[in-house]
Amino acid sequence: MVCAAVILDPHNKIEGLNDSKKLSEKKREFLFDEIKKKAIAFSIVYIDEETIDDINIYQASKKGMLDAIEQLSVKADYVLSDAMPLGDIKHESIIKGDSKSASIAAASILAKVDRDRFMVELSKKHPEYGFEKHKGYPTKQHIEALNTYGVLDVHRKTYKPVYDKLHEQMKLEI
Repeated sequence: MVCAAVILDPHNKIEGLNDSKKLSEKKREFLFDEIKKKAIAFSIVYIDEETIDDINIYQASKKGMLDAIEQLSVKADYVLSDAMPLGDIKHESIIKGDSKSASIAAASILAKVDRDRFMVELSKKHPEYGFEKHKGYPTKQHIEALNTYGVLDVHRKTYKPVYDKLHEQMKLEI
């Protein structure tokens, strides 16, 4: 999982910010560089599969957001989060925030582009999984690769298709 935090400069606008899922890959790549150049501060953090399995996807997402906020080079006065209550810090949790807030959209773009780049690199180690195409999302191709080639260390063991495959493999080994 990849999470990001961004403090935008109100005097240095970035045109075209939106929910990363609503932008083309080319537009996200362009905005990724613009955000890194023009933001007052940004951070990108990874939460590994073991942590996600240990604390669950929701808590891992919350941890990732809090870690990203903590790692900003400039302390945030107030935080806008994408539908995530963040405890004691001053914040507002906004449902569909990546479509409503420029800073949340910018963070979603940084996280998505960085994650997609990671998946492309991972595909070089494991080309049979097609990570460069489906980016780890549970597409038909990803599920077929999982069923054909098995579970990798990078897979979340509590994710149902992976969990089912692991238990199927264990039954065969007994």
